[in-house]
Amino acid sequence: MHPPRLRPGDHVALVSPAGPVPDELLDTAHRTLKSWGLEVHEGPHARGVHPSVPYLSAPDAERAADFTQAWLDPEIRAVFAARGGYGSMRILDLIDWPALRQAEPKILTGSSDITALHEAVGVHLGQTTLFAPMVGSTLLTPAAADHLHRCLFHPGTALDLARPGAEALVPGRADGVLIGGNASLLVSSIGAPEHRQATGAIALLEDITESTYRLDRILTQLLRSGWFDGVHGIVLGSWKDCGPPEDVKALMLDRLGPLGVPVLWEAGIGHVPDSPTVPFGVPARLDADAGTLTALEPALSEPV
Repeated sequence: MHPPRLRPGDHVALVSPAGPVPDELLDTAHRTLKSWGLEVHEGPHARGVHPSVPYLSAPDAERAADFTQAWLDPEIRAVFAARGGYGSMRILDLIDWPALRQAEPKILTGSSDITALHEAVGVHLGQTTLFAPMVGSTLLTPAAADHLHRCLFHPGTALDLARPGAEALVPGRADGVLIGGNASLLVSSIGAPEHRQATGAIALLEDITESTYRLDRILTQLLRSGWFDGVHGIVLGSWKDCGPPEDVKALMLDRLGPLGVPVLWEAGIGHVPDSPTVPFGVPARLDADAGTLTALEPALSEPV
């Protein structure tokens, strides 16, 4: 299911389903969205801080309610996560997914910890989502903002997804549906209702501040759990502060090379400036030899 693309004048929600967000970053998000001609509705706890757990923006029930209310509001066309951090997984069991299935499909944007919500929306609602830089983030550079804007308003013009400079770790070409996100969130979802395997998929993986041995553990658990069984190709995004790049690259080749599928290295997606927006749930073509990742159809449909 493809939510309709945005048009100027549409109403959107800005929520904080994970960590607290500094006021100045939320203000930046407002300015960005308003500059695109959108009417912004801020979640009641978007600027909150949990009274006893400082890495959460609010208690779980309140964060879940903000997300649910935004999704059920018939006026809202898209839900923007203001930041990641940690906490999205904690609210998944508190969201009324059957009620959300009765609502009109909406756009979800965000990355990092929001991987948990991408997985949940994909599994419970069966719709496409946008793994995108946060609209209040300092990483939303002009290039990243332009690509996100085109994904939202003119999705047919934003089908090229890998940043220039990507290279083949394992050569080859493959087609498959795009899924994935933050590697540590994906491995943490194993055994949960929202967990979906990469069978038949082009899998995107990225992370931040995970040392090389921890990345080894993450990849090994994904391999042992069968997450990669039947995967068609793998796209490796950014690995900021995860150790020397040459060590991370060697680890990826050691762990993923034996799968015998194309693997693209340094696609520039994730916790880095200029990151493109990646649509999850759409068919895509990976050409590791050419260093390209191309969506084969837009993630969003034309409004009725």
